[in-house]
Amino acid sequence: MIVLKHAQMIVLKHAHIYTGENEFKDGFIRFDNRIKDIGPMDEFTPEIDDDIKDIAGAIIVPGFIDVHCHGGYNYDVWNAKPQEIIKLANLLASNEGVTSWFPTTITQSSKNIEQAMVNIRKAHDKTKIIQGIHLEGPYISRKFKGAQPEQYIRDPDINEFKRWIDASGKLVKLITIAPELSGAREFEDFCILNNIVPSGGHSDATREEMKKSHVAHITHLYNAQRGMRHREPGVAGHALLEENINTEIIADGFHVWPDMIKLAYELKGPHHMELVTDAMRAKGMPEGKYDLGGQTVTVQNGQARIPAGNLAGSVLKFNQAFINIIKFTGCSINDAVQMASVNQAQEFGLESKGTLEIGKDADMNILDGQLNLLNTYSYGQKMKK
Repeated sequence: MIVLKHAQMIVLKHAHIYTGENEFKDGFIRFDNRIKDIGPMDEFTPEIDDDIKDIAGAIIVPGFIDVHCHGGYNYDVWNAKPQEIIKLANLLASNEGVTSWFPTTITQSSKNIEQAMVNIRKAHDKTKIIQGIHLEGPYISRKFKGAQPEQYIRDPDINEFKRWIDASGKLVKLITIAPELSGAREFEDFCILNNIVPSGGHSDATREEMKKSHVAHITHLYNAQRGMRHREPGVAGHALLEENINTEIIADGFHVWPDMIKLAYELKGPHHMELVTDAMRAKGMPEGKYDLGGQTVTVQNGQARIPAGNLAGSVLKFNQAFINIIKFTGCSINDAVQMASVNQAQEFGLESKGTLEIGKDADMNILDGQLNLLNTYSYGQKMKK
């Protein structure tokens, strides 16, 4: 007689669970690589193959989704080898709770960007944490280049972009462009036709230029873009006025003053804001000097800057952004989950991500009562710190 061995299920019980849709103040979740059951404890019935863990006092939220992160832990996407990108993906998960990540490139030569696409594709073949690619540049404004290398900035080129898409294995899901550039409308239309979200960023566009644009996303709201003035709303004002535009926000308190984050939250609401880190190589490393696309970046007092004084990405960890958005806006944990996971999954069609529901990937974070990250599960596997 053949005895079939059942796969063991992990059950976490007596947790305060925020699913992204519902809230169970005393709940349980059963999973292997996918979620098999979830609900309040009064509906829980133990099963023979359950590995039950009582985590009373803990909070469970969906795994975080960062669609704008260049690097960290001494790795940078633009020049990292595939194995290094895999290591970075695992560090983002274990240290910050990021279970879905869009490796993000910077403005570089066509050859360097194409090589980055190849390397990310190879890394993606080995880790499902990578769920897409974000190209930040090179089709941006010189005036609002931020820390992007100016010598590589250029107007949109669809044929060049096609080569990068092919090199990535069609992983590109998001590209930051300046909508005022020559050829931007045709480029945006090409993106939309190919299920790539065009994002307005590093841009000097006026409100009228933004109205003609087809961008549905704004890269790091307020930063490296024409700001709001009393006679010209600019990119930032357009983002706040247009209800259906999704806006990234770097909630470190340096890139955007907390009161301005609260203003954006009050105007946009939680359903059209997305937490991002925009982090670079120095995240998780000691303060000092680092490289960003061939430029020297100095990290001091939690801020990364190039010699000209421009902020050069952040050293923000995503789990801290989650805590900060609640602190800065007074929003609920439910709303923070919306901005950390749900919105990203919905915007980019990550159908098995973003919420804790039966049948979805078992991506989740375990937090303590102060929202500090205790553990992360990616596809049901507990990530090693």
